[in-house]
Amino acid sequence: MRKITFLFVAILCFFITNAQQANINKQLNGFDQYMAETLKDWNTPGACVGIVYKNKLVFAKGYGYRDYEKKLPVTPNTLYQIASNTKLFTTIATGMLVAEGKLDWDKPIKTYVPSIQFYNDELNNTVTIHDMLSHRTGISRHDLIWYKSDFSRKELFEKLKYLEPSQPLRQGFLYNNLMYAATGYIIQLLTGKTWENFVRETILSPLGMKSTVFTIADMIKQPDYGVPFNEKRDTNILYRIPFYEETEGVGPAGSIISNINDMSHWLIALMNDGKYEGKQVLPSSAVRASLTPSVALPNTNLDKGYTEILDPVYCMAREQASYRGHLLLFHGGDLPGFHSQISYMPTDSIGVIVFVIGDQSQPLYNIISYNLYERLLGLSLTPWSQRILKDVKEGKRIDREGRGKAAVGKVEGTKPSHPLEDYTGEYENDAYGIIKITQKDTALQFTLHRISLPLYHFHYDRFDTPNDEEDGQYSLNFRTNPQGDIGSFTISLDQSEATFTKKPDRSLSDSSTLSQYTGKYEIAGTIITVELKNENKLFVTVPGQPAIELIPYKPRLFHTKEFADMTIEFITQNGKVTAMKQKDPSGEYEIKKK
Repeated sequence: MRKITFLFVAILCFFITNAQQANINKQLNGFDQYMAETLKDWNTPGACVGIVYKNKLVFAKGYGYRDYEKKLPVTPNTLYQIASNTKLFTTIATGMLVAEGKLDWDKPIKTYVPSIQFYNDELNNTVTIHDMLSHRTGISRHDLIWYKSDFSRKELFEKLKYLEPSQPLRQGFLYNNLMYAATGYIIQLLTGKTWENFVRETILSPLGMKSTVFTIADMIKQPDYGVPFNEKRDTNILYRIPFYEETEGVGPAGSIISNINDMSHWLIALMNDGKYEGKQVLPSSAVRASLTPSVALPNTNLDKGYTEILDPVYCMAREQASYRGHLLLFHGGDLPGFHSQISYMPTDSIGVIVFVIGDQSQPLYNIISYNLYERLLGLSLTPWSQRILKDVKEGKRIDREGRGKAAVGKVEGTKPSHPLEDYTGEYENDAYGIIKITQKDTALQFTLHRISLPLYHFHYDRFDTPNDEEDGQYSLNFRTNPQGDIGSFTISLDQSEATFTKKPDRSLSDSSTLSQYTGKYEIAGTIITVELKNENKLFVTVPGQPAIELIPYKPRLFHTKEFADMTIEFITQNGKVTAMKQKDPSGEYEIKKK
């Protein structure tokens, strides 16, 4: 009897599964044609789509080419950089530590990680891991700190203290990849394992995501991977761009590389409260915590008269909204040439994965996802592609016209205040690091991390790079210091203006060089002490006054930290320091060494 019952159940499941598959195939009637037309309209090299129903991948198909030049087809095994869809892996990994009592979502993160430092004490005493993962710290993106940089995860973690808030804590949504990079480093501090190893051991391996990797170097060892092709600006020409590889530091925000088949395992677990193939792989508490609405987002589509998607909120590493009355959870991912979206409707047990190639195709992950949900739910089809393509074309026209007016406001007939070589050097900002200005033939060269562009005179002491379609455009306004030298420049980066200060000769940070200036000096009976502290910083102390730090400027010449118009020069005779000379707007004063 038991054998007969088992056989009956098996046969019943077989017929139910096949009936479900037949129904899905019916609902997707015409989708292949839709994809062919959409990829043509958007000049998209290739795309891939996966559909999960309940606990099974029921549809997986590639469209177009994974390598446009070699005409290699996209398949469900084609690997893509999923970019910011990495963030939910980091959030769930964090939730595992919360479940173990090593963290708390809503207690100050400094309670558990004393070494973390933010811009001020208010943030230090208040910011939680929940704030960091829901982009509500009040700190804006600052993406050019990590973009194309070689900063390590630890270095990015230590830069948080330089990021001034743009708005009060928990008062709005400001996307910040650096908070996820920092969270990955926190996982390492609390577990002794790198973020990659922790995610691999606790998520990827238990879910059987065997093809999923973290680096381009590991990706290209496999036979099936996507190659990024973008549309050349102002044309419909597709050209290959380099893989974006500088993900080590910011990895927890965007370094995972995967395919439709592997990502379906992840999506099935998310849709089933952390269970996969009957096992509790992800803690239910972590999955549910990631769904907690944390900060409201604007109804931007209403401004255009579109009412299909309403009332979005950001949770942790995913958004929540109502799509035509159905609850939708989703998140996009974007790196140069690769774009992805992972989404699902929990009350309808439907999930969709979309990968597209080409920056010109970025809107397609929304467009294709919405089209699939409407087909699967039996709804009328919204003309999303036509709507958004119209806006994109208008945006391209405006951009093209705007770039044609780049020289508006230029003051003709001006010249730089100094010879070009005076502008060269290394300029530093605590958060962004170093920008190098070098001279190449008769022009300057600008280098930020791995971005290198020529720099041309615009007017007065302003120099601009060309408007590069991959790396953007940069405008530098150099400033002279009170001594008449080029001492710094301002540049607009991300959401604000940043100041970079010219670095002095490297020898002036060497303790053996600086130690020769230490000792006692005397003027009018007052003894002044010069001391070396922290191995490479000079301080001057006048009796009864706080110590003044000397900032290296040129060999033997220093500024004071408080007054840029004051310099201290150390005088040498026969290789020995005999005095220091103070210069300021009131005059020049020599102070003899005792």
